[in-house]
Amino acid sequence: MPAVLIESSDLFRCRIEPVARHSFILSKGSAYALQCEAPFPPRPDGRGIHGEIPMTVTQPPPTPDAPSASAGAGISVGSDQGTSLLLSGSEAVARASIDAGCRFFAGYPMSPFTNLLESFSKLMRGPERVCVAAESEIEGANMAIGAAATGARAATGSCGQGLALMQEAIAESALNETPLVFFNMARSQQDYFQATRGGGWGDYRTIALAPKDVHEAIEHTHLLFHLADLYRVPTLFYGDHFIAHTEVGVTPHVPDLGPLPPKDWALDGRAGGSGRSKLHWTWNMGKVLDPGPGPDAHWRAVAAKFDEIRRLERRWEVDHPNADVMVVSFGTAAGFVEHVARELRAEGLSIGTFRPITLWPFPEEALAEATEDSRHVLVFEVNAGQMVDDVRLSVGDRSKIRSIGGISADESGLRYGALLDVPAVRARILAATGLEAAR
Repeated sequence: MPAVLIESSDLFRCRIEPVARHSFILSKGSAYALQCEAPFPPRPDGRGIHGEIPMTVTQPPPTPDAPSASAGAGISVGSDQGTSLLLSGSEAVARASIDAGCRFFAGYPMSPFTNLLESFSKLMRGPERVCVAAESEIEGANMAIGAAATGARAATGSCGQGLALMQEAIAESALNETPLVFFNMARSQQDYFQATRGGGWGDYRTIALAPKDVHEAIEHTHLLFHLADLYRVPTLFYGDHFIAHTEVGVTPHVPDLGPLPPKDWALDGRAGGSGRSKLHWTWNMGKVLDPGPGPDAHWRAVAAKFDEIRRLERRWEVDHPNADVMVVSFGTAAGFVEHVARELRAEGLSIGTFRPITLWPFPEEALAEATEDSRHVLVFEVNAGQMVDDVRLSVGDRSKIRSIGGISADESGLRYGALLDVPAVRARILAATGLEAAR
């Protein structure tokens, strides 16, 4: 049974399991996410966590209307707006999240994501911000869904192995339209299929951005929170060890990304007991006196929304389109490819680069146009060949496509191996084309 998000001030008897998919969250004693059984007559016994618990959720005093996401942006961690700072990528992303209005973060420590969790724990101070080191990735993701359902900007994350455990939560947040940001500080580029195909149930997709450096990671962080609220969807940040640990000089700022709709759907507790309480459910069946569209119409509407996102939110970067050789890459690996391409152009080789910034929606038409007259379309990714599937779906002449990446990890399995290095990338490009740079 999928989780149901409920707003109420009534008396319930709920079964609270220690497993996180039955996660229980209170936000100022008013809104919570849980799975419970009906009917709910109160009982005084069995107050242990494995038993049946009578619970009263009291309605808080009236508060101003729940702000739109844009009104929540700009919560700075200090007076450092416009000031240059030396920060690691993890610190920069955490600061950008808080400046974007993130008020709740939960995660489970797994390298290299641990550094991001530590950065959030240091910066999420004060009564209006919460950072939780959860007991599991599943628990952290469901905590974040509960927080996001109250209208607060919320996020969670892990590395790819942890994101694998969050797939049900990603699907649920997509299908019950709860905006949420997921951070993947991946150990390699082997999570491309996970990011673009997902492993949850139902007809949904996840907007996924892959920054190539820390400066872009800051921009993507702000954009992901904005897009999550704009479309009421989960969004995904695809980082890695380089993004998490590289230290660079940054100047924190809050971009103006445009207006957002009000969060009149938020379970803020003010409608409990009024007969107008709100309900978030993947089936969207509503209540007896306020019926919803039901699962068929709701799921059709969600699918149509993702079709619109596919049409409107594609992002990419191209340099020297339709060169003889075009190399497609993503994330931090693209920085190495672009460096090699500049060197080879200086030596006389006709070579360009294409980088999908949104892994989903993938920029198919832009890639087809940028490679139409090219003789070679090479795909460099640090995995056995995943993004190459999307390249094959985009480029008309598949015969000119060749994968030149591969699996490459160090002895720990936590970082990239020898393949992600300029000489190795250069050798792969020249070997695949059979061309020698002009001397």
